Amino acid sequence: MNTGVLETEAMLRRLSRAEKAQVLHWIVQDLGAAFPGIEHISDLVGGVACVVRTRIPVWLLEQTRRLGATEADLLRAYPMLRAADLTNAWAYVQAYPAEIDEAIAENDAD
Repeated sequence: MNTGVLETEAMLRRLSRAEKAQVLHWIVQDLGAAFPGIEHISDLVGGVACVVRTRIPVWLLEQTRRLGATEADLLRAYPMLRAADLTNAWAYVQAYPAEIDEAIAENDAD
């Protein structure tokens, strides 16, 4: 690890839980809308949000969930997915509902 990371780790150990929560809040704000496990690659699936390591669009998972599929159903249907992938997808859906609704509507129109 580099020196900055080691210094930060030492500093974090001295903070209270409330202070750590504030630091975490700042970090999340600094990262913006970064979603681990979700990527946009322009030449994959039209650039829509997909689960990393796959070409599975987040909108497809959400549409399937809206149609009544459970997480267990999705994990069986897509064996390359992990439970953490679904957690990341649901967080993305919650953060960008208009984008997901639009992608679902576009797919339904096709």
